[in-house]
Amino acid sequence: MWLSLRGPYKKMIFDLLLRMKEHNYLRSLDIHFARLMASNGHPHLALASALVSKGTSAGHVCLPLSQLSIETLVLQFPYFSSDMRSFFGSICEKKWQDLLLSEPEVSDGSYMAPMILQYSLLYLQRSWRDECCVAKFFATSYFPLYYDEQYLSKILAHLFPPRNSVNAINWQKVAVGVAAMSKVSIILGGPGTGKTTTVTKLLTALIQLYPYKKLRIQLAAPTGKAAARLTETLGVAINMLNLDIQVRQSLPQEAYTLHRLLGAQYNNARFRYYQDNPLRLDVLVVDEASMVDLSMMSKIISAIPKDARLILLGDRNQLLSVESGSILGDLCYFAKFGFRPARARSLSILCQYSITEGNYEPDIAIRDSICLLKKNYRFKVNSGIAQLATAVNSGDAAHALKLLNKKFTDISWIPMTKNKDYDTLIQTCVEGYRSTLELVYDRADITKVFTSFSRFRLLCALREGLFGQSGLNERIELALAKAKLIKRSSQDYRNWYSGKPIMLTRNDSSLGLFNGDIGISLAYPAYGIRVYFQLSDGSIKSVHPSCLPQVDTAYAMTVHKSQGSEFAHAILVLPVDFSAIVTRELLYTAITRAKQKITIFSKDKILVSAICTPTLRQSGFIKRIMLES
Repeated sequence: MWLSLRGPYKKMIFDLLLRMKEHNYLRSLDIHFARLMASNGHPHLALASALVSKGTSAGHVCLPLSQLSIETLVLQFPYFSSDMRSFFGSICEKKWQDLLLSEPEVSDGSYMAPMILQYSLLYLQRSWRDECCVAKFFATSYFPLYYDEQYLSKILAHLFPPRNSVNAINWQKVAVGVAAMSKVSIILGGPGTGKTTTVTKLLTALIQLYPYKKLRIQLAAPTGKAAARLTETLGVAINMLNLDIQVRQSLPQEAYTLHRLLGAQYNNARFRYYQDNPLRLDVLVVDEASMVDLSMMSKIISAIPKDARLILLGDRNQLLSVESGSILGDLCYFAKFGFRPARARSLSILCQYSITEGNYEPDIAIRDSICLLKKNYRFKVNSGIAQLATAVNSGDAAHALKLLNKKFTDISWIPMTKNKDYDTLIQTCVEGYRSTLELVYDRADITKVFTSFSRFRLLCALREGLFGQSGLNERIELALAKAKLIKRSSQDYRNWYSGKPIMLTRNDSSLGLFNGDIGISLAYPAYGIRVYFQLSDGSIKSVHPSCLPQVDTAYAMTVHKSQGSEFAHAILVLPVDFSAIVTRELLYTAITRAKQKITIFSKDKILVSAICTPTLRQSGFIKRIMLES
């Protein structure tokens, strides 16, 4: 029928898609992609193309055909239920598959086409290619590495001396044992569980385990702030350990951003390092791995040498990557099965603990490469922050609200029921940034200014609007000017002034600065305004404002941009209306940015909605790993 009535149906289906765009169900980009793919006017191909395109904007890797069932379509687009029944009411999942695979724009993976349909999942070709690459790597990169078991056991005993409670398992020690035996290892833990200390001891163990070889070790993180934080905490951990000079000199001194590591090039989408020009390293440690999207993970895998170790650190409960995929979260699926029996026995001998073996099935090798750090060294178990984070993470909204109403010194909640609560938020920020701006006024050393600024931060969920990053920054600046803490010039089109904090929103490899890097502007009579950046090695770099790429004011920043950072006092403000962005992971991430205190400005119904809304992303990654294995 569609072939014989191609003209009328072509107009009708695209009229439907345009009306869906008017109701914000689709984007202009989705419509353009659908027109490109379904130039023949076939309704099934037009809708599937538009929805798979739309899914990428929400972080999905693919579109399950089950979401094209008439029941799901009517629930997802209730305003267009009659149109959906008219066009697609008679198409079952099997027929969807047959119809799509009959189109030249859709392949089953045996040849290249713009879209790939496998395992009842519809992909854009690049997403399918990346998922296949990453899944194959994690499924097949497990093989026994040579090590002297007795020597490694002695190294572990020295790095982790027995505690008072001899029966308690030190999971940091187990994690080092896991990584020492594996080409690929994944170390999971929330803030304060000692991931950086663990990786410092792990690298020390590897250096001692292979004394005949000078290991080339590289640290990396997704953002400049995360890289700087990793460099700082690694330096602290190294100083706390009693290491001999040779080991200390062999440890890396600086973490790079992933873009810098892979050789990002100006105005070029390709990286300098890839499969045919791999990185020169033996060990790569990637921190904040939850922020690494599918495409970036594929590029990392392509760039590392075949015999190099890859160590991922992260918190599986934090926000997922901004782009498509949730690689760390998907890998963590296999953690629930525990170590396979043989690996549990090896670890028990190596670490001198009784490590419980997991299920016999599924017999997936990646299970043996995952270790969860369970003890928190930063927060006491009964602290407000720890209890609130646990309640949010477990989806217990009632208990979270109960905690927020208790008299904890480290958590507080303002329900945002009155207009004056917004004014309270702004004035709280004025007081929070007062000490930093007073240091600027007194011309204090720039490192002191950065230290002061890092103690306090306002976090938000949105970018735009009264409760978004742009609106909050504008109002905070007005309040700071009114309090005479800053002096803005109306003649400067970018409104630079001494003390203004900014965040880069684009990479600039020529400057050695990257998306997420924080700068503070200072004015000096000799050469005017300069913007200063504290690099990951602790050094200071100054740049003229005119040389910088696009920037945002940084009194308020999104929770996404705060990942990898810590603040003594963090404030979180949520919008007063429901938003799909406000999820459990966003709330958990914001709470765990605070080291000493978290203050939340939010309506109770928005908090409850966030706690009850986990982020779900569609992919075939878990299935592919199981099939590859």
